[in-house]
Amino acid sequence: MDIILLEKIDNVGGVGDTVSVKSGYARNYLIPQGKATLATPANIAKFEGMRSALEAKAMGELEQAQARAAKIEGQVVKIQANAGPEGKLFGSVGTIAIAEACVALGLAVERSEVRLPEGPIRIAGEHKVDLHLHTDVNVPLTVIVEGEVTAPIELLEDSETDETEVDDDAEPQEAETAQEQKPAE
Repeated sequence: MDIILLEKIDNVGGVGDTVSVKSGYARNYLIPQGKATLATPANIAKFEGMRSALEAKAMGELEQAQARAAKIEGQVVKIQANAGPEGKLFGSVGTIAIAEACVALGLAVERSEVRLPEGPIRIAGEHKVDLHLHTDVNVPLTVIVEGEVTAPIELLEDSETDETEVDDDAEPQEAETAQEQKPAE
């Protein structure tokens, strides 16, 4: 299906490009999101009339993303997580936790902008994360995951427990009376 792109799309094309994409991608994503329009002669003429406005809008978005990148660049985000004694986390740190930590620092970052190339973080320590703010703007961010070591459960010593003898014959009788009291279904 031939379409005209109204904004720059990664791995597809730039503003004003006429490209051929799969029809499902165009119908279900690009056209409903306002990122493209069908490449008909009427739409091509209409696009040429508003090309300068769309290019100015694209430049404004790029400048805004670059300003955000300058504010974010060099920042360090610290996240607390429960970890075992060897530094492995109980669970993981994902895009939601990183985005929330950035917002807590006053950095406007959406969950969809966080890129974790190696998947969720599962080990305490320093990690590099990419923020994809715009199709042309990527910013590295340092995330330090501090593992809070939880105390292991201590087993009680045998001397502290009360050992009482249990009559083995009493258990089956209790089970029989429990079955008799149970109403029929």
